[in-house]
Amino acid sequence: MARLEDVSVEELEAELEDATGKRETKRLLVAIIYKRGPSAPMIAEWLDTREQTIYRWFDRLEEEPISDAVQDRQRSGRPPKLDETDRAEFQAAVHKPPSEAGYDQPAWTTELARQLLQDEFDVEYSRRHVQRLLKDAGLTWQTPRPQPPTADEDERTEFWETTKKTR
Repeated sequence: MARLEDVSVEELEAELEDATGKRETKRLLVAIIYKRGPSAPMIAEWLDTREQTIYRWFDRLEEEPISDAVQDRQRSGRPPKLDETDRAEFQAAVHKPPSEAGYDQPAWTTELARQLLQDEFDVEYSRRHVQRLLKDAGLTWQTPRPQPPTADEDERTEFWETTKKTR
C-alpha cells in the first residue's frame, strides 16, 4: 500500500518554507524524499531512525493537516502542585521582605522559601525546585562571602566607595 497518496510534494514544500523547528523540517524532508522515490526503510537507515517512526509520521500527514501533523503533540503531564494563582501569590510574597510574611530573617533563602510554601500553600518541593521557583520569580540567590578577620575596616570602606562610583 502506497503512503502519502493524497499529499502532494508542492504542499510539503510550501509547508517546509514556513517550518521553524528542526523536527518539523526533518519530518517534512522525510516525506518529500519518500514522495520522490526512496523507500521508508531506506530513509530510516539513512537517518538512523526507526521505520515505525517514519510510518507514524506518514500516518499523521495523511490524517491531519500538514501544519498540525509535523508538530509535536501536546503531552499531558503531572498537574503542578501550585496553580497559577498560588504561584503568583508566592512570587509576590518573595518580592517583599520575609518579615512581612511573618519570618524573622533578613532575606529569603531557599529553605525559608520552602518553609513559606509549606506553611502558606501546603505543598512540599525539593530544594532545587524551590530555587527554580525563586528564579522564575525574578530573584537570584547569592552565597555570602566571608570577610577575613584581618581586613582593615578603612580599606574595606574605601573599596566599597570606589566600586559604588564605577557601577
